[in-house]
Amino acid sequence: MDFVTLFQAFGDMTFVNFCQHMVNGISLGSLYALIAIGYTMVYGILLMINFAHADIVMMACYFAFFGIRIFHIPWYLTFVGVIVATAILGVVIERSAYRPLRDAPKNSVLISAIGASFLLENLANYVFGGRPLRFPKVQVLAQNISIGDVRTQFICICIPIVLAICLAVLLHIINHTKTGMAMRAVSKDYEIARVMGVNIDNIISITFVIGSSLAAIGAIMWGVRYPGITPYLGVMPGLKCFIAAVVGGIGNIKGAVIGGFILGLGEVLIVAFFPALSGYRDAFAFIVLIIILFYKPTGLLGEKTTEKV
Repeated sequence: MDFVTLFQAFGDMTFVNFCQHMVNGISLGSLYALIAIGYTMVYGILLMINFAHADIVMMACYFAFFGIRIFHIPWYLTFVGVIVATAILGVVIERSAYRPLRDAPKNSVLISAIGASFLLENLANYVFGGRPLRFPKVQVLAQNISIGDVRTQFICICIPIVLAICLAVLLHIINHTKTGMAMRAVSKDYEIARVMGVNIDNIISITFVIGSSLAAIGAIMWGVRYPGITPYLGVMPGLKCFIAAVVGGIGNIKGAVIGGFILGLGEVLIVAFFPALSGYRDAFAFIVLIIILFYKPTGLLGEKTTEKV
């Protein structure tokens, strides 16, 4: 591989091709952002990483598959049911794996989170089997559309719009409702929030409901865009979404969105401009993470925090 070959595609790039890659990059970045918000919300409240979050995405894809293919429920009703079922799953995980360890050392909670992740992966492997399944095709979302000379799937246009709507609703809840005020209080110091009358358990459960619901929405759109489903579907996307949350500033919702777009656009544009580096596409996220941790350990929008003991 020489530099002439490496940069040859850069000179051949047309404006239409560039726009095509930008659409794909924004779409992928929006997916990363939706899932990354779940990571950053749980960390903002509990100062812990919910490693099972990526596997909640995987379970949501299976819920959608069985709802449409096995039970023949219309796709729009299935998607609503998937969001509800995934939110319930998130609360079950919180109450069974995290709540009993609320006052335990951080290492114990971390081990429990990893255990919950392995449990979901192996449970899916046992119940659904290891054979890859294909996410049901939703014709309306999978159809190709043209915007000028740029051709893409309709889902690629829907994903950023859905992200914008979800982000607007979430920020409204956090900044303009009593529940959001309680969430912000708990994120600062949940012991003081408890003394002030905030029901800590309810607020944490609501946080998991919101995070898991966003994971379900992301999983649905991920399945439509990338239809393969396996028990380990969430591993690599989940890892990248966690990196996106760290890059933006873990605990900061807007930072998670920015981190998601950085990774999504970066991955797509690197392959577009330098096809010879396409085999290193997944490495881009880790390179960005190393650079951010080296120069700004708290992330782009992160703030220094004191660990709760």
